[in-house]
Amino acid sequence: MERTEGTTSHEDEDAAAASAGGADAPAEEPAPGTRRRRWIRRTAIALPLLLLLPLLAVLTALRINYTGDPADGTHTRNRDALWLGHAWVDGRKKDADVTALARRLRDTGIRDLYVHSGPLEHDGTLPESVYPKARWFIDAVHDKLPGIRVQAFLGDVLADEDSDGMRLADPDTRSAVVRSARQILDTGYEGIHIDLEPMPSGDRDYLTLLDALRRETRSRNAQLSVAAHQIDPLPHLHTVFGLFTEHPKWWSQEFFGQVARRVDQIAVMSYDTAQPLEGTYGGFVAQQTSLALEVTPPSTDLLMGLPFYYESNFDHWGHAETVPAAVRGVRLGLSRTDADRANFGVALYIDFAAAEADWRAYKEDWVR
Repeated sequence: MERTEGTTSHEDEDAAAASAGGADAPAEEPAPGTRRRRWIRRTAIALPLLLLLPLLAVLTALRINYTGDPADGTHTRNRDALWLGHAWVDGRKKDADVTALARRLRDTGIRDLYVHSGPLEHDGTLPESVYPKARWFIDAVHDKLPGIRVQAFLGDVLADEDSDGMRLADPDTRSAVVRSARQILDTGYEGIHIDLEPMPSGDRDYLTLLDALRRETRSRNAQLSVAAHQIDPLPHLHTVFGLFTEHPKWWSQEFFGQVARRVDQIAVMSYDTAQPLEGTYGGFVAQQTSLALEVTPPSTDLLMGLPFYYESNFDHWGHAETVPAAVRGVRLGLSRTDADRANFGVALYIDFAAAEADWRAYKEDWVR
């Protein structure tokens, strides 16, 4: 149709709007490949943010948990412990070493020594050949460090579907562990310190074993102590991680309390936390201290582990997991939850890896 002045066709109007950048101009449909590339770019940006934001929130909360001042008097109650390596009972250590140990421990709060005297065999038995110098060491400690108790540190790796190890579900294995405890107490040890890992939260066979061991130690007026996993830092975290691993890292607070009620001492392995900073690590220890205090009976000694060793890997950043940060975290958790708790201390892991700076921080910040 012939156009007259003052009139335009629809095609002309669309062209004019497009050339002027008009808002009503129809958008060109993007090609399928373009849409896919846009989706990938947006996902690449959004997914890290979705993962990073909760992590930053947790780290911030832990760092805030590290703030404040510990209460006066939150220092040693003279119920601390030290884990010792196997060299003390296999013949490598001599009288001079015990003299040096006595000098090191004098004027500290250490009352118990957990000396590695195993490991247990997977069937629960304990060959006497693995601790030939135990009697010598016990006598030497009593001579040079009167009042300090020596406990046999016994452990093993627990089996899972893909690896060999101890199977606590087997009643014969549990009975053998009790016989091994009886056997080593006959040597003169004043207690049994059990460390079975990785122990899943809620394991009823473990509780059954502890009940049997407690009957044995009580009949001899000996101590029963255990090394304990950390408590869920978030509710049911062990359950979530149980979807991805056979043996998750944490225990529920309820299970921790069930274990604590069956023993004389419970020592939390409050290290290997993967925390990247001293502030977040110390805040984590403060949280763990509070959670453990809430469910540990007043009659049970609660000990919080101190990292007396240096490693640098994903599980344990040496620049973050320091003794000063751990002690401050312990004092903050104690201050907020039960500052006057008598049956409380710290446990130092482990003698052969400790640096002078670790001992100095323990003495200056905790013993005083």
